[in-house]
Amino acid sequence: VQLQASGGGLVQAGGSLRLVCAASGDIFSNWHIGWFRQAPGKEREFVAVISWRNNKKQYADSVKGRFAISRDPAENTVYLQMNDLKPEDTAVYYCTTKRLPVATPFSFFESEYNDWGQGTQVTVSS
Repeated sequence: VQLQASGGGLVQAGGSLRLVCAASGDIFSNWHIGWFRQAPGKEREFVAVISWRNNKKQYADSVKGRFAISRDPAENTVYLQMNDLKPEDTAVYYCTTKRLPVATPFSFFESEYNDWGQGTQVTVSS
């Protein structure tokens, strides 16, 4: 499956953006779809993940209450609604899939994910 992330941009602190991850190819029910981000000079870190099968979600503590992940199976698309953005949210945001043959707990480690999109830049000014 190929992933295309979009929706990034420049926004002032307190503003909102909605990122879109469009998948070409089949997404199977046990897969997880995640968002990670990488700020300059830092390692890529987990942001949020959603189960394609049952819509369960989990978030990094740093974004909990501000970001919301959702999916649209009809469009093979996952969204990341980002509200109350802060300068520390500035990063390149990547969507990714974790292919699973059966239902398993969420993973927060990038090494356990399979397909990656090209990333979309989010810049939050203070």
